[in-house]
Amino acid sequence: MMDIGEGFPIVPPGGSIGIVGGGQLGRMMAAAASRIGLSAHIYADAPGSPASFVAASTCMGSFDDTHALSGFAAGVDVLTYEFENVPAGPLASLALEGVAVAPNVEVLRVAQDRLIEKTFANELGAVTAPFRQIDSPADIVAAARDIGGPTILKTRRLGYDGKGQVRLPSIDDGLDATAADDAWREVAGAPCILEGMIDFDCEISIIGARGRNGEIAIYDAPRNVHRGGILRTSIVPANVPSRSIKAGRQIVTDLLERLDYVGVIAVEFFVQTNGDLLVNELAPRVHNSGHWTEDACVTGQFEQHIRAVAGWPLGSTRRFANAEMINLIGDDVATWRDHAADPFACVRLYGKDVARAGRKMGHVTRLVPIGG
Repeated sequence: MMDIGEGFPIVPPGGSIGIVGGGQLGRMMAAAASRIGLSAHIYADAPGSPASFVAASTCMGSFDDTHALSGFAAGVDVLTYEFENVPAGPLASLALEGVAVAPNVEVLRVAQDRLIEKTFANELGAVTAPFRQIDSPADIVAAARDIGGPTILKTRRLGYDGKGQVRLPSIDDGLDATAADDAWREVAGAPCILEGMIDFDCEISIIGARGRNGEIAIYDAPRNVHRGGILRTSIVPANVPSRSIKAGRQIVTDLLERLDYVGVIAVEFFVQTNGDLLVNELAPRVHNSGHWTEDACVTGQFEQHIRAVAGWPLGSTRRFANAEMINLIGDDVATWRDHAADPFACVRLYGKDVARAGRKMGHVTRLVPIGG
């Protein structure tokens, strides 16, 4: 694959970044681009997207419309994306035509399919939970017997925030052909993996960035707390063994280099009680668990991503405060005034109009200055 650093000019101040996707991640990237003198242009598939309110312009179109994407790309200096489930085919076509796309499209092939993703992690030398490919209900029972213990059925593609997942008991606790059939119907017969349930101490994520010249910068790791499959809080420092952090940083570094990656990436880990790490999943983009970096670090993840894809030097990831990031989900957003009255809280709202259950409406980062 060709690294974006080969043959593509650096985007100068006044240049333009095209962002495919109009959600809150695109919004925060667009705002970061503006702060350093670049203009962000959004390609969204629906009107009124959160990113459109802060971008220089918005183009409407389907994410799989190669012609429309080509027209959009012609008006910007470099193209990036805010979520990993954007169709890879059209972006691959643009890259073949010479459009600068970062991160590269090979990354999407890996990240969009859990089977490929976990296989890639293992090939990198990282450990994952045991998993098996599932293409039929019969595969579920056979794989569960092979893995042992309770398991979780996950669709290979498109699942996020707990969607596309079914928890299953062990064979000894009642998993049989009927239960497997029910689980298969629940995922609508989509290709899946079956993954062993892990008894772990906590979850962390490590967010890193790689520039066009191969420069790498990595942030401190947050401890992440999920409820109902949705991230609720990220706390820094994570208070896990230093060897766990060191191992995770090495995995992220290896991944960035192996993929010729340009931009910000997040890797989620399970930390076992003995401090060993298991890779859960990777996200080739800025990440919810890294939102705190915008307020607690010299250079936040959103600016870092823009710097990387534009060919600029990466910024410092030095952290000057301890932080707790709290997602405002659904009706939680109604508490914004209380958070805004807290002198140590940074309130970030996404401009979404309807506060549905499970919908991320904003976040708050509470800071405790180091040494203060």
